Amino acid sequence: MTRPVALITGASRGIGAATARALAPTHDLLLGGRDTDALAALADELGGARPWPVELTDPDALAGAVSPLDRLDVLVHSAGIAELGALADTGADVWRRTFDLNVVAVAELTRLALPLLRAARGHVVLVNSGAGLRANPNWGAYAASKFALRAYADVLRAEEEDVRVTSVHPGRVDTPMQRGVREQESGDYEPNLYLRAESVAAAVLGAVLAGEDAHVTEVVVRPRPRP
Repeated sequence: MTRPVALITGASRGIGAATARALAPTHDLLLGGRDTDALAALADELGGARPWPVELTDPDALAGAVSPLDRLDVLVHSAGIAELGALADTGADVWRRTFDLNVVAVAELTRLALPLLRAARGHVVLVNSGAGLRANPNWGAYAASKFALRAYADVLRAEEEDVRVTSVHPGRVDTPMQRGVREQESGDYEPNLYLRAESVAAAVLGAVLAGEDAHVTEVVVRPRPRP
C-alpha cells in the first residue's frame, strides 16, 4: 500500500460500504466487518482494498488484527447497532450490547491504532447519528451510546492535537440497518424520506480531504425529501 491508508469498520454494507467507494480513488483501504463474502466482493470491486475481518467486540482479536499494520492515515468508525424500546423494557443485556459495539469497540480500536495515527498526523471519523444530538422516546440505549460517542470524540480531539477527529451526525439513512429500525418501529419504509448512504459518505470524504489547515470537527447531515 503506497497511498494513504484508510480503515473502515462496518464496510460490508450501508454507510461503511459507501464510504469505502468514496475513499477508493484516493486511499488504499482496509475493509472491516464480519461478513467475509461481502468484504471480499467489495475488495474485488474497488481494487486497492483488502478485507479486514474481525469481531470488534473481542479485544484479543482486535489487538491481533491491528498489530500487523504499519501505516494508518484514516480510521472511519461506521459499525454500530440499534435496538429500540422503552426504558422500562430495556434490560442490561441490550445496554451492554449497544455500548460494547457503539462505544467500547470504538475506543479500543482507536487506542490500538493511535501510534499509527499520530505518526501519520491522521484522521478519525466517527459516524454518529442525529440521536447523538437529541434523544427521543424508545431510543434510550442507542441515543445514550451516541451521546457517549460524541463525548469520546470531543475528548480525543482535545487530547490528540496532531490527529483530526470528526463526528458525523446523519439523520435517517436508506440502509439495511434502517430497515431493521423501521421494523422495530412497526413503520413503513420510505426511502425517499431518507438520506442516501452515498450522501453521508460524501460528508466523510469532504472532512477527510479538507486542507491541512482545516479541521472539520462536526458535520450534521439531514435528509431532504425526494419525489
